Amino acid sequence: MAASMFLVAVLIFLMSISAKGQGGLKTGFYASSCPKAEATVRSTVQTHFNRDTTIAAGLLRLHFHDCFVQGCDGSVLITGTSAERSALPNQGLRGFEVIDDAKAQLESLCPGIVSCADIVALAARDAVALVI
Repeated sequence: MAASMFLVAVLIFLMSISAKGQGGLKTGFYASSCPKAEATVRSTVQTHFNRDTTIAAGLLRLHFHDCFVQGCDGSVLITGTSAERSALPNQGLRGFEVIDDAKAQLESLCPGIVSCADIVALAARDAVALVI
């Protein structure tokens, strides 16, 4: 229970930091441009969570590693030898398959609309909600 409360506190902190950047992601942000975006991410996270409940912590950590002082940018998802994903602190990150799954579904629904950084943020939010 203490771990769940800690996860919620960290998520609230991270969401408040990222919301202060330019624009900021908020509930309903994609309501007109991609109405099923949040539900799609939520159901994808739920499916993966049902298979492995520890994925919630992985998604929260993935979001944490994607967000630096200037905000969240999805750069932790980029692959390559000199990419952020290959950096030593990021080598133990998990949850990429959840983000890839959600991104593939969203691209078929509304191509080029939902950013990878927003998918990571939504997935972290939904994962924490499943744990509490």
